[in-house]
Parts: sequence; structure tokens; C-alpha cells
Amino acid sequence: MSGKSNSHFYTIEVGDTRFTILKRYQNLKPIGSGAQGIVCAAYDTVMQQNVAIKKLSRPFQNVTHAKRAYREFKLMKLVNHKNIIGLLNCFTPQKSLEEFLDLYIVMELMDANLCQVINMDLDHERMSYLLYQMLCGIKHLHLAGIIHRDLKPSNIVVRSDCTLKILDFGLARSAGRAGTSFMMTPYVVTRYYRAPEVILGMGYKENVDIWSVGCIMGEMIRGGVLFPGTDHIDQWNKIIEQLGTPSQDFMRRLQATVRNYVENRPRYAGYSFERLFPDVLFPAESSEHNRLRASQARDLLCKMLVIDPEKRINVDEALMHPYINVWYDESEVNAPPPGAWDHCVDERDLTVDQWKDLIYKEVVDYEISKGRLLQSVSVHGAQGCKDEEVNRR
Repeated sequence: MSGKSNSHFYTIEVGDTRFTILKRYQNLKPIGSGAQGIVCAAYDTVMQQNVAIKKLSRPFQNVTHAKRAYREFKLMKLVNHKNIIGLLNCFTPQKSLEEFLDLYIVMELMDANLCQVINMDLDHERMSYLLYQMLCGIKHLHLAGIIHRDLKPSNIVVRSDCTLKILDFGLARSAGRAGTSFMMTPYVVTRYYRAPEVILGMGYKENVDIWSVGCIMGEMIRGGVLFPGTDHIDQWNKIIEQLGTPSQDFMRRLQATVRNYVENRPRYAGYSFERLFPDVLFPAESSEHNRLRASQARDLLCKMLVIDPEKRINVDEALMHPYINVWYDESEVNAPPPGAWDHCVDERDLTVDQWKDLIYKEVVDYEISKGRLLQSVSVHGAQGCKDEEVNRR
């Protein structure tokens, strides 16, 4: 890559991972790790702010990892919404495609993930505001035809001022391109937040993400996971034990082998939402002008946690619900849509080397465009100074 010099980088061991990063990033501290890599907090000496740096772990070890790395990076470049984690920088220390091994993504640093927040005693204001922000972020993705599919507390981060951002797009899929094989591959979604249509291989549309929001909301209220299945069959049982066996109309839409399995399970009547989420579990009624209360929260829950996706509310309906729309802001709900997402990405059947080539091109393109932007800023800045000088004269 033109202009890249080893003098711009330094190497440091973080835990058992070696980071070779730009010298502008100092004071690295590990803050998390996942299937895709390790994340460190760092201080950006150029922008003078704290950031998070994610090193994608061996993104080229197989096709699945390479495709996921490409999808995540490409999506982060496209989206631009206050409730979705922002891409601040991206780089590789290697100078050519042949040497290309490591990909580093620099993001905004947040204070905690939602797992830590769920265990706190949230009042109605904070709970509904967190849900509102989740829905705004999801709507932004849906506008680009992107379904997240992997919404879970560990993939949602918050600041101490209650601002929220969604992260991790490695598993996002294009709307209408969903797989339909029964019991989809296990890495697709964390099981507890997996919608019934995903478990049963029905294919899915955007409101698959609303089920996940419902699971997260229920967890905030109950203080524990709603459907803690040990495997996909146990997961289905946990859902129908609480919500009841779905209708024949729903059953008819299942593939024959799946329908046969589902219809042979014991039948459950399910429980009312008043019994599943009694008043005692909720915070006290809000004393704010919003007057948010348990009955409103429960009503939203019962519209999101609907087994049949045809009868489940969508993101726009959720945003207009009385428990949520007290925060409604047109600029947040209908922010400019993301850039165009290439819907063929999910269909591409490429080799690891081909994915690697695509990722490298994206990194180079990003570095070039960022360089142009900085150049433009400095040129305009210089011109502004000249204009000011002329005016002074």
C-alpha cells in the first residue's frame, strides 16, 4: 500500500494476542473477545479520544470466517446512524495482498454491553429509551434490506448516559435471501434469541429482529433469559411451553418433515402475559410526564413475542407503540438510509483467496478515500485561513 511504512506501526502483546497497530493508538487494554476476534480499548493520540480496536482473528482461516469478515467491514462502511456502532478507522500493517493477514477495525468506545445493564434495576424511562434506540438502529438496517439476525445483549453496547449502539454485522443477511434449511447452522444466532421461524427453517423477513428485541425486553423485566434452551429442540419446547402451541395455519406453512416433528410434540395452552410478566416484576409507574407503566410494557411485549411472524408487529409499528413513541424523533427514526448493500454478497460462492482479495481492496479503498478526505479538509482549512487574511486586509 503506497506510503505505508513499518515506522508507523508498533507491536504489543495483549493477553495471548499480538497486535501490530498504528502508533497513534496507545494504552491498549483488552475489553472483550468473540468468535471473530479480540477487542481492545485504546487512546487515539491524533483524535484525542478513547476508541475500541478489533483485531479480526485469522479472518482467512476458512471461507466462513473470510465471508463474515468481508460482510462486517463492508456493512460498517455503509451504515451511518447514531444507534449503530461507527467505523472510525481500518488498517492492515501488511504492505501487499500477498502479505495480507491481519485486519484491524477501529470503532467508538462504549462503556458496557447490555448484559451488564440487564442486571440493573431499570426504570420505565431507561428501559423504553433503550428499546427505542434499538428499534431506530434496526430500522436503519432494514432500510438497506439488511436483517441483523444476531441481536443479543452482548451485541448491543451502551454508554453511561443511556445512549445505545448495535454492533457486529458478521451474520447480517439480505432480506429475502434467507436460508430455509431446517435447524439452520448452529453459529447463525445465539440460541436464546433465535426466532421460531429461524429454528424451524421457514425462512424469515425483517421482523425476525423484533422477536429478538422482545426476548431482550423480557429479560430486562424478568432478570433472566426467557427461553434458555440447551439445544434447538429444547429451545422450541421452552417457547411453546410459555407461549402455547401455534395455530394450524402456522403449522401448514412448515416443511413436511418439520411439521411432522412439531405436531407430534405435546400441546401447550401457554400462559397469559399477565402471568408470564406480572406487575411485581416491573418498575414503579413512571412519575415523569410520559407516565409509562407496566400495562403498556406488557402490551408491547405480547405484540413482539408472537410465534407466528405473520402476526408479529414490525419495526415501524413497534416505534409507534405508546411505550416507545414518547421518544419519537423524526431525524432518528427516519435518518438518511445507508448506502446500497450488494445483495449478491450472501449468494457468492468464492474461495478464501477471492474473499481475501475483496477485503484487501475494501481496505485500500477505505485508506485512499480517508486520505482524500483529510487532504480536502486541509486544503479547505488552508483556503479558509487565506480568505480570513484577505478579509482582515
